[in-house]
Amino acid sequence: MRGKLQKFGLIAMGALLGVMLSLNYSAVADKTKETPLPVEELRAFAEIFGKIKSDYVEPVEDKKLITEAINGMLSGLDPHSAYLDADAFKDLQVGTQGEFGGLGIEVGMEDGFVKVVSPIEDTPAFHAGLKSGDLIIKLDDTPVKGMTLNDAVKRMRGKPNTQITLTVMRKGENKALTFTLTRAIIKIQSVKSKLLESGFGYVRVTQFQEHTGENLVTALDNLYKQNKEPLKGLILDLRNDPGGLLNGAVGVSAAFLPENALVVYTEGRTEDAKMKLTASKENYLRGAKESDYLKNLPAGVKDVTMVVLINVGSASASEIVAGALQDHKRAIIMGTQSFGKGSVQTVLPLGNGTAIKLTTARYFTPNGRSIQAKGITPDIVVEEATVNGVEKDGAFNLREADLERHLTNGQDSKADKAPPKPQAPKKDPAKDKDKDKGAGKDENPSGEREVVSKNDYQLNQAVNLLKGLQILKNR
Repeated sequence: MRGKLQKFGLIAMGALLGVMLSLNYSAVADKTKETPLPVEELRAFAEIFGKIKSDYVEPVEDKKLITEAINGMLSGLDPHSAYLDADAFKDLQVGTQGEFGGLGIEVGMEDGFVKVVSPIEDTPAFHAGLKSGDLIIKLDDTPVKGMTLNDAVKRMRGKPNTQITLTVMRKGENKALTFTLTRAIIKIQSVKSKLLESGFGYVRVTQFQEHTGENLVTALDNLYKQNKEPLKGLILDLRNDPGGLLNGAVGVSAAFLPENALVVYTEGRTEDAKMKLTASKENYLRGAKESDYLKNLPAGVKDVTMVVLINVGSASASEIVAGALQDHKRAIIMGTQSFGKGSVQTVLPLGNGTAIKLTTARYFTPNGRSIQAKGITPDIVVEEATVNGVEKDGAFNLREADLERHLTNGQDSKADKAPPKPQAPKKDPAKDKDKDKGAGKDENPSGEREVVSKNDYQLNQAVNLLKGLQILKNR
């Protein structure tokens, strides 16, 4: 038995050392003192490894044990660090290019279950009615409890036109809800735009992808051509935008900020994790040979009066944009407190086609505010509401601070506590039945989803604010 344990110990230590070397472990270690390997802990790991191999009820492959150990090591750090097997790594790379298969949900892990951070607009999950904060407890007939996040995501993805049933617990509901969704190729149009009325434009960024910056410039150019004169006001809608690529966020910010203005900076333990990203082409272009798409911005974009809409579904890259425009007093931020994901995840490829997604730094706005577990506080708080002005039940929305093992803010201890949740209003079934008949639906015989809704209370308030500011400007 002792010989077996020594053999297993060598395997385990070799695997762990290999991971450490792949991650440049020496660069992560504190440079001010030596960090010896935890021999006792590794010995315990080897002993457990050996016990499982010899005594578990069924034979288990070495690869599975090592993979699960790595999974546990990363998922135990925070909700966003994860091990990506070859398929998951490939899916991540495809997803940033704007097309992938699945349901269209940004998800995280909480207490062993999958929680919905935000349904991505115009996807099966969005159309089915899934909401931020929903707790997925079953995938078809399989309980989620005990699955890793990667396993759950794999089950939700599949061939287009195949179905999956999600069983969901939603706070405020007395029983579980079921949603049957048809998988689809998720083609995300990251930028949408519309001329709301003469002089007032609307741009929505649904997710930050490789070509979001170029798409934004095209959308703005179209708005100015439609209006045939400089815009009087512009609304940038970042609601329910789960984030995406950092260079996309810098590019969107740079479209409205002076050249070289600070957009965001990061602080981490390694030199690579300490960055200052400014509104300059080297920080938003993907390569030196790529042409600067911001050169094609219409005249007046840098000065147009702006309102940025955010809500609890605005996370990561969208919070960076909102924070930068707020700190530079370039736009008025309106809506509700954002999600609060202010941590940097670096994807570190390993030599076998897999990778790890590791939290390596925190994001800070130009004025030095940590976004993590706090989010962006709007200049003007406007709750979501129905067409008749009654506020929707937004009391149970999920935020970063609600997630188990979330990374602390690093500045304000109060920020690490989830904000108090008001009691949900009592429902009158008779009124709700009548209210649901027309609430939130536009008259649209074609069945196509409108870029904006006539019943969007927050958007209407943003338009009213822009008009009021225009009157003051003229005076």
